[in-house]
Amino acid sequence: MTTIPKRRRTISPPALIALSFAITIVVGTLLLKLPFATYTPISWTDAFFTATSATTVTGLSVFDINTTLTIFGELIVLFLIQIGGVGFMAFAVAMLMILGRKVGMKNRIFIQESFNYQSIGGTIKFLREILLFVFIAEGIAFIALSFFWVPEFGWKHGLYYSLFHVISAFNNAGFSIFPDNLESFAGNSAVILILSSLFVIGGIGFIVVVDIWHKRSIRQWALHTKMMVYGTLILNAIATLFLLILEFHNEKTIADLSFIDKVWTSYFQAVTPRTAGFNMMAVGNMEESSLLLTLLLMFIGGGSASTASGIKLTTFMIIILATLSYFRGIKEPHIFKRTIKAELIVRSMAIAAVSSCVVFTALFLLSITESIPFLPVLFETISAFGTVGLSMGITDDLSSVGKVILCVVMFLGRIGPLTLFFLLIRAKKESYHYSYDQVQTG
Repeated sequence: MTTIPKRRRTISPPALIALSFAITIVVGTLLLKLPFATYTPISWTDAFFTATSATTVTGLSVFDINTTLTIFGELIVLFLIQIGGVGFMAFAVAMLMILGRKVGMKNRIFIQESFNYQSIGGTIKFLREILLFVFIAEGIAFIALSFFWVPEFGWKHGLYYSLFHVISAFNNAGFSIFPDNLESFAGNSAVILILSSLFVIGGIGFIVVVDIWHKRSIRQWALHTKMMVYGTLILNAIATLFLLILEFHNEKTIADLSFIDKVWTSYFQAVTPRTAGFNMMAVGNMEESSLLLTLLLMFIGGGSASTASGIKLTTFMIIILATLSYFRGIKEPHIFKRTIKAELIVRSMAIAAVSSCVVFTALFLLSITESIPFLPVLFETISAFGTVGLSMGITDDLSSVGKVILCVVMFLGRIGPLTLFFLLIRAKKESYHYSYDQVQTG
């Protein structure tokens, strides 16, 4: 009698990506609860919140990192940031490569899914280039920042502060071990240039970096690369100009700075919402118009396959292009002499819709559980979804339930709306369609 072997249940790449983040968060929570990880004991909720914030490279914190965590605790946070920024699966496959183990097709598929890489072929080479770039970028920035901070803080603290902030910046985490984040460095061009370059590069996407690395001519760049580079430059320039104008006479932020320092500080505060989370202005003291602009920037986020989250810049650009094309009577939107496929437009709309639903649901729940004004709660929610880390100062005032809600939002924001969609719904290919009919809109 022959027995039919049972089908092995395989876990899908989106599920494994979500699971890897979840496991990392759990391990991080347990490590932060160790007695020698903190100066004073912290609750399980606060440990879980901090581990989630670090793993999802958000930067929201319910306590002052420097005075609450020991060096061991801070290194745990730093480790979670690095793992969360590049991806647990990337490091897992890298370990297999270091140990000389064969990287199977399943692991190659996971890498492809993690970084939105176009094909299975070349994924291992792509991963090597990513990891090499990460360590080179962080290494150069570490040396550069140490050059300024070692004379100011001494060798021990200067090197450690540089290492912590470089890793936090490149992975768009926004964690700082300074009590006022980076407010005391407002107008410091060296610190601004080094750290902002890191989180702009980290947030632009590894696919873009590798594409630029291999193609020296701008004409050879892929459409995605062109959209990310030009879109980032334009959006950063517009945001900088608006923040400079809006905050120019605000005595609580940059009014007392020189004009040049105002420009530098406005630039830093304009690029940090996508999605670094550092701040050189006290967010709670900013004008409401500036906060509204920051909300939009946080929701947009950075690039696909990057250390940033949000709906992604290319998603936002495709929606804008499709909308403008519709009003201009153009059937198919185009940019850089390339046509955008209808499939990408629908996908972008779906991402924006799912993201809006996540934010609205969390905001609705927080409005029930928290007795805090609406704007700070809205700001905190979108900051959590975009894994930004900027806050109007209410994070430590949240209830335990509110902190758990934000943890879920941070997790969903990091794994991305599409991963969430694929986890909940199994896509089916229909071999039929119904007849068309009219529906009134607008």
